[in-house]
Amino acid sequence: MSRLRALTEEFRQLAERLRAGGGPARVTRMHQQGKLAPRERVAKLLDPDAPWLELGLLVAYDQYDGQAPAAGVITGVGVVEDREVVVVANDATVKAGSWWPETIRKILRAQEVAMRQRIPIIYLVDSAGVNLPYQGGVFPGQYGAARIFYYNSIMRRYLHVPQISAVMGSCIAGGAYLPALSDVIFMVEGTTFMGLGGPNLVKGATGQTIDAESLGGAVTHTEVSAVAHYRAANDTECLARIREYVGRLPRVHRVEHRVRPAAPPAREGDALYDLLPADHRLSYDMRHVLDALLDGGALDEFQPGVAREMICGHAHIEGWPVAVIANQRGVIKGRPGERPKFGGIVYTGSAEKVAYFIETASRERLPILFVQDVSGFMVGPEAEHSGIIRAGARFVEAMATAVVPKLVLTVNHASGAGYYAMAGQGFDPDFILSWPTGRMGVMEGESAVMAVHGPEIDRAQREKRELAPDVKASVEAMRADYDAQLDARYAAARGFVDAILAPEETRDQLAFTLRVVANYGGPHLGAFVLPPLDAAPDC
Repeated sequence: MSRLRALTEEFRQLAERLRAGGGPARVTRMHQQGKLAPRERVAKLLDPDAPWLELGLLVAYDQYDGQAPAAGVITGVGVVEDREVVVVANDATVKAGSWWPETIRKILRAQEVAMRQRIPIIYLVDSAGVNLPYQGGVFPGQYGAARIFYYNSIMRRYLHVPQISAVMGSCIAGGAYLPALSDVIFMVEGTTFMGLGGPNLVKGATGQTIDAESLGGAVTHTEVSAVAHYRAANDTECLARIREYVGRLPRVHRVEHRVRPAAPPAREGDALYDLLPADHRLSYDMRHVLDALLDGGALDEFQPGVAREMICGHAHIEGWPVAVIANQRGVIKGRPGERPKFGGIVYTGSAEKVAYFIETASRERLPILFVQDVSGFMVGPEAEHSGIIRAGARFVEAMATAVVPKLVLTVNHASGAGYYAMAGQGFDPDFILSWPTGRMGVMEGESAVMAVHGPEIDRAQREKRELAPDVKASVEAMRADYDAQLDARYAAARGFVDAILAPEETRDQLAFTLRVVANYGGPHLGAFVLPPLDAAPDC
């Protein structure tokens, strides 16, 4: 079994377990309460057989002794009534849908996607509020729970991003501000509650005795308080009415790309499993990977004879136009008299080539796909004397200031400053995806070992002796730490990537993200870009 196939199978097993949430017993309990399970709600909301890109499925899976699958919230981008939308659905099978610190991060990331693409966001609320033992990571801080309500407010007042909330269970305390700051609120009769405090808190604070339905049920909030706007008899009716609501929303600010009829790739997706070598350090031909992603495998290559360790060109994915930047691997032969170059390394010439290509793509208003297998920038006297620092800075600046959408696919290495230049997470790519073989870190484990213990290792080799036991133990521990932290699952658990993809689904998901990012024709910079305030009708 190839390395990619083995890692993909391990990922699939993990993903299946995480999608089960709190387990079948808790799903059964929700059914007994007259509710749909969280993933059943999402499935009924979305168009059948339409694309769905789940964001952050692995977040927190390796923390809290495994008690927080998907951090208790389902987030992703899907299609409702043929309209691209963001979905945030509390998973009440996981600790009653309470908020862990990572729950906040997932919700914020989902809101950022909605803001950047100017697409509707739908909240399916069923949460007991803050997970109190972890409130220190939820409540305070610039990116604590308050940030959710800040984003709610910016979307309502300035960005005009439709926000639709459905209270489908509990919605307690500060969490009630999430639907309250939405454009419309749906509630389900008999199974929902929304309030700043539940009956027990009311009893303790005021001495009044009142039942949950009278205090904050669907009838109360649609007929007495007028906080909610629509009432549904059950979950199924509620989701159908949300679909109706989304169906009548207009589209604005789109980019009108010339989308061609889709053409099949030159290689089947399943062939990707055998393209990457068993050892991640060995070479392969990146063009064979592109053959399986691009329509017809066709790439109109930009300066193909220059700096061939970087591939740049124009292509289509399922008909959607895209500018492609990819790292070539292997040894790259130079012109007569030039030294060969190492693929996956960024040199001065390749940095200058890519910077120019990025600036051109930004002027052309074409989204850019970065296919990462990068080990960093070249070092040494020749590189330094050629101006690698200045060329690298130009590469980074061009990428960071490009106003078009940036998509990232990590297929192997994502190391050092090369990872930054290839639209690393800190530069706010619109979507950052990885294969199970992705390896994200400052450097590889062996490089780190040599950086820290190189002199002692060299000394032991010269003296033809074993390493001292304490040094040997430190080396082995460092290798183990790097192996664990370079795993794509480690990155996904911490939100460093939006999703891990199986190779055969990569082309379809890239095409869907290209469809999503075409919703907004303005600049794709940061979490959001405010319109001119004198043009905002609500100022």
